[in-house]
Amino acid sequence: MWQTTEFGSSHEGKPSAVLADGSEPKPVYYDVGSSGSVPSLSEWWIYDGTLRAPKAAHLRGSCACGWRGESLYPIDWDEVVDARLDLEVSGPHDDWKQHVEEVRARSVPLPTGLETLLTQVEEQLDALTVDTPVAALKCVAILERITQRIGREAAYGAEADEVSWETIGQALGLDEKTAQSRLLHYSLRS
Repeated sequence: MWQTTEFGSSHEGKPSAVLADGSEPKPVYYDVGSSGSVPSLSEWWIYDGTLRAPKAAHLRGSCACGWRGESLYPIDWDEVVDARLDLEVSGPHDDWKQHVEEVRARSVPLPTGLETLLTQVEEQLDALTVDTPVAALKCVAILERITQRIGREAAYGAEADEVSWETIGQALGLDEKTAQSRLLHYSLRS
């Protein structure tokens, strides 16, 4: 799985199998005995044509948000010894990274000065963590207090402005459910 710290599971990516007809295969279920649970797999490498799984012809990048890459990358199963380790997936990964960049571009921009300042704070905290870890912890506590207060005020402001969850999600680069959860988290912190 591919993930960014900025968007977390909202934009978690992976290579996905594509069948010769252009469709994505359904999960493969494996009966493991008399258990009430039947596990399923949907990782691309499971679609090798064995154990009742269809055989994938291509890979493409995919994202938890529902995005699917347009480019298809052929799978040569004869060259794949252990598909999970040996098949090159840089094409789908690069497509997913481009998708994440597009999500980032649609999100609300930070003022340049603030973005620069946040980068400087992070760099200084990284250095402080090495040199004086206790001082870094003190700074983290101060930042937590600041983000707690401002997060709560911003969440209340967004709710008072009656901004839609779709708009908030896009502004943060998150799906609506995750955006709603984040605002609730900020609202409830005291």
